[in-house]
Amino acid sequence: MSLNTTPTDDLRAEPQLTAADRCDACGAQAYVRATVNGTELLFCAHHAKKHQQKLEAIAESWHDESARLLEDTRA
Repeated sequence: MSLNTTPTDDLRAEPQLTAADRCDACGAQAYVRATVNGTELLFCAHHAKKHQQKLEAIAESWHDESARLLEDTRA
């Protein structure tokens, strides 16, 4: 099975995940969305990294916006 990954390296792209999207593991803001067996799982960057190796083997898609954490938002 091929994993459909969509890293958001282009920080100018409109984010698909918002502050309202919360990590299923801890409730922090989600930056990664994985689809497993048709179910959407949301993870903060920490938990996404922690579970990435196992999830990549079974996930249908992996959408990662964790690069947004490195954005310089100062004006």
